[in-house]
Amino acid sequence: MRILVDADACPVKDEVYRVAQRHGVSVAIVSNQRLRVPPLPFVERIVVSDSFDAADDWIAEAASPRAVVVTADILLADRALKAGAVVLSSNGKPFTTASIGGAIAVRAIMADLRAGGDQLGGPAPYSKQDRSRFLSALDDALVRLKRAG
Repeated sequence: MRILVDADACPVKDEVYRVAQRHGVSVAIVSNQRLRVPPLPFVERIVVSDSFDAADDWIAEAASPRAVVVTADILLADRALKAGAVVLSSNGKPFTTASIGGAIAVRAIMADLRAGGDQLGGPAPYSKQDRSRFLSALDDALVRLKRAG
């Protein structure tokens, strides 16, 4: 099992390390720039080129039914789901094959509104409940993968 983190803007890297260590699972921190990662034997830093979607491409290729992908990127989530991975957002909400189509549609609508000049608010501030929900969701996902063995 492995956790693949779309790390450039991920607010839960420390939480990933804690849960991964508890479960004995390796972690790949994937980014376009060199990020600081703890010197832990189960954490691997992957720095990809700065070309568009290079981190997403690396994660999508590494995704598998034995992986948990942590990302806020809806299109990457779709690719990882198609590879059989479990996909979680940083607020703990899972992306599923049942929900990804709606998420992609909303993303497209929001992009059209922004392109038309509409001023839209960003995401809600990251909260303690988001962090707690993420910790629980990641733990649950790893337990399910271990049972599926």
